Amino acid sequence: MGRNLNPRTKRARRLGEKLITHGEKAFSRRPYPPGQHGPRGTGKTSEYGLRLREKQKAQLVYGILERQFRRYVSAARRRIGNTGELLLQLLELRLDNVVFRAGFAPSREAARQLVRHGHISVNGQPVNIPSFQVKPGQTVAIKQRAKPHGQLVTTQKQLEHHQPPSWLKVSATDMTATVQALPAADDQAIPVNTQLIVEFYSR
Repeated sequence: MGRNLNPRTKRARRLGEKLITHGEKAFSRRPYPPGQHGPRGTGKTSEYGLRLREKQKAQLVYGILERQFRRYVSAARRRIGNTGELLLQLLELRLDNVVFRAGFAPSREAARQLVRHGHISVNGQPVNIPSFQVKPGQTVAIKQRAKPHGQLVTTQKQLEHHQPPSWLKVSATDMTATVQALPAADDQAIPVNTQLIVEFYSR
């Protein structure tokens, strides 16, 4: 599985938004792009630059490399409907993202690790592929043997105060999350304009 190993906080600072679940101190100390010219600003951004930035923001948040991201865009185009909204649905319904949005992990990176280590099941069947597409009606759960782990015990206590998106029904007692509907445009967790992403790949 390919990963971008460049510092995530630096990449988020370059994009000008706090798109990750950590790095608060870095953003408060240096609220400008990295590099010696960062404090002076970057000047006016072109139309191409705006579209490129939206793509990079989505890739950073969901932890997806270029080749796989391009496949998501192609898959969204083949479906009937608004391509931007369909792209958002494909990204939000990735198994690692569902685990994160349900509150089972503090970040998408931690959620991906839970999936890869075999601690997650979908409709009772073990799934260790982070990009697995969860469908409406399916239930994602933490395996019974994984629940005694220290981090997951803490997570279970925090779930009582967690606010999942409207398309997810989460049970803190059983540590299960059921996808009740397809994610809508106003359910997205990050300020990304998916229409600009589609336009970037249409050039």
